[in-house]
Amino acid sequence: MKALPKFFLLFLILLSLSSRAQDIQYYLDLSENSSNSQERLIAMDSVVSIAKRTDINSFINYSLQYIEIAKEMDSIEAAARKMINVHYSLSSVKNEPREALTIIDGILARKYKIKDSYLLGGLYLKRGGSNYKLNLTDAIEDYKMAIASFTEKDSLFIADAYLFSGQAYSNLGKFVPAGESYRKAYNYFEALKDYEYMFYAQQGITTMFSMNGFHEKAMIEREKNIKKIESLGLLHHLPTEYYNQALDYEKIGNKIKYLEYLFKAKEAIDNSRDNDLEISNEMYVYAELVDYYCESGQIAAAEDYLILINQFHENSQDDLITSSQYLGANARYHYAKAEYGIALNYAKQKLDKAETLKYEENILSSHKLLSDIYTAQGNFRKALEHEEAYSELKDYIYNKGVANSLAYYQTLYETEKNEKELVEQKASIQLLEKDNQTFKKLMIFGGVALLLLFGVILLYRNQLYFKNRKVMQEKFSQELIVSQEEERMRISKDLHDGLGQRLLVVKNKLMASGDAETKNMIDETIEEVRAISRDLHPFQLQELGITKALEHTITQIDENTTLFISSEIENIDNIFDQEAEVNIYRIVQESLSNVLKHAKAEASKISVKKMANFVVISIKDNGVGFDFSDKLQNVKSLGLKTLVERTRFLDGQMKVESKANNGTTLQFQFPIS
Repeated sequence: MKALPKFFLLFLILLSLSSRAQDIQYYLDLSENSSNSQERLIAMDSVVSIAKRTDINSFINYSLQYIEIAKEMDSIEAAARKMINVHYSLSSVKNEPREALTIIDGILARKYKIKDSYLLGGLYLKRGGSNYKLNLTDAIEDYKMAIASFTEKDSLFIADAYLFSGQAYSNLGKFVPAGESYRKAYNYFEALKDYEYMFYAQQGITTMFSMNGFHEKAMIEREKNIKKIESLGLLHHLPTEYYNQALDYEKIGNKIKYLEYLFKAKEAIDNSRDNDLEISNEMYVYAELVDYYCESGQIAAAEDYLILINQFHENSQDDLITSSQYLGANARYHYAKAEYGIALNYAKQKLDKAETLKYEENILSSHKLLSDIYTAQGNFRKALEHEEAYSELKDYIYNKGVANSLAYYQTLYETEKNEKELVEQKASIQLLEKDNQTFKKLMIFGGVALLLLFGVILLYRNQLYFKNRKVMQEKFSQELIVSQEEERMRISKDLHDGLGQRLLVVKNKLMASGDAETKNMIDETIEEVRAISRDLHPFQLQELGITKALEHTITQIDENTTLFISSEIENIDNIFDQEAEVNIYRIVQESLSNVLKHAKAEASKISVKKMANFVVISIKDNGVGFDFSDKLQNVKSLGLKTLVERTRFLDGQMKVESKANNGTTLQFQFPIS
């Protein structure tokens, strides 16, 4: 009898799941079959709501379908709201930051339709979150745009943007702007009484103590933070705090405490499995354990953690932060096993990731690792190169740390004048300054000033020379393009009016003689002459307008080649003058010609969009792709150089996105005068 309630409960659960599956299928059918766009959008929203409670992958996929439907309806705010809701799942849980960036960029392309400050600022905030894993400098710019887009009613999100800016600045080693951002975030969170995020801001400031070299002070503050975490029940923050505490103990040479806190971090990770825990936290801790065990010769123990790291990396290859940890751990492990070739490959990739992220500590450790590997291989020349790079960067970091320390103390002095330690610090600095010889300082500064003056003059003259040279080159290129078009027009007219007319006369005479075979040959010749004439100069621009001329060209390619081509072309007639229309037509013609000749594509799509202040033309294919910078430097790539020059002639912008075996997208943006 006691088993009956459990059975009944299981029955209810299965019934609920079955009901949800039926509901989601009903709304999916409604979304696919309805002819009413608004009804489709509402139905897909119901699908997303149900999927969110059942399956994360379905939730992501249906959310992206919703966004596409909303964009088709030109309901950009609805698309923005859904993207903000799904961003964390897509970028962090599924680890697809690049895909998230692509979708956000597509929405922001029509940001003029977004009136809600929360939505516009939220998109920039989420884009910053994705860029944080890929490019910290871009992330900071996104956070600035978010702050500028939000209004006072969005103060919570402004606080978030300042907090994330502080973290990004801190990771780039820019401690002064990092400190300013953290303080602003703390003040916002304090006004909102958001204690957990006040802790985040305080945590950032603690990390800055460590980065400025004040390790003991950082550890004291971090112990206070740990107690706050435990009292507030925010246990999912413990792995990060323990990990950072371990690193500070290592920096002051206390290996015992370093290992103790490293294992505390691992234990905290194991205890936080049921909470939201980012993969990067685990990767950092496990990578550090791999390094420790490799250095101590415990290869088997290192291998246990390396297996975990490799498993995590399968789901986070687009995340440069976690990928860098994965590469470093593998390099150190194979180096410890004397597998130097494998270790070298991993170490080189780690250096590339670190330089992309601009993480100075990671760059430093990468050079040191490469130097060790090359030394073990007997390649002392390469080992010396990386040892010198390591030493140079280490000196740079040290000098920057000294400068940051002075800036940090100056900031503390201005905000906490009554603190005794800072007063003593200032007094010590003043005493040191008085001990210096005034005359020697004047001589040094005077000499430096003269050198700087001559350097500035020389740089100015060189800059002026190269600027004038560039202007002359651009002017020559533009005049060459104009002259080329005029010559094409003349040859086209001569072919059409001269040779074309003569062929018509010959055709008429042949008709009278009844020679059908020769007449057909003449007809084909006339058509070929006309085709050459049209290619040399697009007379349909004058006859039909640029919009119809582009549509005609696309139709000709679609009908006469194996390339499947689709288009979305808005009317852009009478926007540009005749000369500009010819250049735009040539740009599209040359781009499509490149697709046919080089891309090996099966399909292509061209879109022409008229915005408020500019026209955007996008040409996309699914071909083999190419390296734009490499092709542009190739002397044989005249087509690409012509595209660049014509775009510059129109004061436009050209953007190329291409990746091997993933196709190419050319985007041109021309201002409307």
